[in-house]
Amino acid sequence: MRTRSLRPSLAPAALALLTLTATLATAGPAEAAATRIRLGSASDVSRTSWQGPAFTMNGDGKILAAPMARAIDAIRGGTGSLDVVVLSGSAPTSGSKTPECDTVMPLTGVNSCTTWTLTAARDGDSSQVNTDIRNAEFVFFAGGDQCRYAAWKGTALEASVESVVAKGGGSGGGSAGHHINSPVVYDACNGSVTTPEALADPYDSHISFTTGMFEWADYGNVINDSHFVTRDRMGRTMAFVARAIKDGRTTAGKAWGVGVDEGSSLYLDSSGLATLYGKAAYIVLGDHQPEQATPGKPLTFSNYKIWHLNTGQTYDFKNRPTCGYYLRSVTNGVADTNLYNGTAQTDCGTPPSGTTFAETEANDTRTTANDATALTPPATLTGSMQSTTDRDYFRISLASNQKLSVQCAVPDAYDADLYLLGSTGSTLVRSVHDGAGTDEALTFITTASGTYYLDVEAYNGSGTSTYNCVVSTA
Repeated sequence: MRTRSLRPSLAPAALALLTLTATLATAGPAEAAATRIRLGSASDVSRTSWQGPAFTMNGDGKILAAPMARAIDAIRGGTGSLDVVVLSGSAPTSGSKTPECDTVMPLTGVNSCTTWTLTAARDGDSSQVNTDIRNAEFVFFAGGDQCRYAAWKGTALEASVESVVAKGGGSGGGSAGHHINSPVVYDACNGSVTTPEALADPYDSHISFTTGMFEWADYGNVINDSHFVTRDRMGRTMAFVARAIKDGRTTAGKAWGVGVDEGSSLYLDSSGLATLYGKAAYIVLGDHQPEQATPGKPLTFSNYKIWHLNTGQTYDFKNRPTCGYYLRSVTNGVADTNLYNGTAQTDCGTPPSGTTFAETEANDTRTTANDATALTPPATLTGSMQSTTDRDYFRISLASNQKLSVQCAVPDAYDADLYLLGSTGSTLVRSVHDGAGTDEALTFITTASGTYYLDVEAYNGSGTSTYNCVVSTA
């Protein structure tokens, strides 16, 4: 977003306070663009220890009083007061010159709030700016243009903000300021991108990233997005997640998108637990390589895991959940319908880490497939054909040019067939021998890495006797 969030003009009493406490930076010519306005005490708080860190991730440029108050209270440990610095890349064009500090100053425990407007990358090395930041206990990045914030990477300002968090303070931001607080930043330096554009080509020229700036504890492998539902940004976040995985910008082949809607804020405490204030937030996990993410071609990515948070609900970034999500996919640039709502899976099974994995119903479709991506071959899938129409789907991950072999021992109670499906559901190879108790087997050499599905389905008969499918790779 490239328009600074505004608030109505200050009341006369507040204007009087502003007039008394505002100052203009008097640095050298290289820093002439930087302006400083301070509200509250002219002296910084001096204290040896703080109880953070704490963070606020806002879906638009406004500060929400409740999560901000909670962050301030956590950092000061419920006693004393602290100092806040607001950083902006542009000044408001109308209304108050300090819209963020106007919300912060009435909160309990605030000693001062200083707004710095920095319009040049070199302002990140201003000695007065960095002194104010290092003496503060919370730094808030205003809405505006995150590309200007990304330009501060490698300046003294980056290290100063990190020092605030390291001493037990906090950081946060809204809109552009929300973006800059994730380790993978959609920086919008080439302009903004819409959901249709990003899905049509995840390498669209408007999509660019900055990495290696801020990476807060427990918040790794994350890409933030803002104005999420209001501006229909689920699809573009899906594209960002796919790009992060494909380009190796995150680790372990996974990336989490964190989309916060307008009027909402995620408060992240020192234990990594995020609580939503406001309307809605979404965590979008991609946990495998995209089936297609190539310049000039539409995105294909199956089974994003999406957590939808309503007000008061939480998400544990330190111990990231493996259940409670719903699944949505993108196929040839077309996303599934109803991206923003789904039935949360509450019986996801335990992703297998050993050599045996038993099916968990319901798993009769690719969407509800049991997650067997953590299998360590050779391993065994077990289950039963509980009805004559039963189908058991297992989701697996395979590397490119990998040979898969599956041998299924089928009990005498029924006739079952075996299929290997691609990420979009197309049959790659099958084993369909006739007769109850007839075993099935298949082999396949992949041409691309990604998600595949094993489908064991009833052909004739049913029963509680178990089949055993040995999965091996080479």
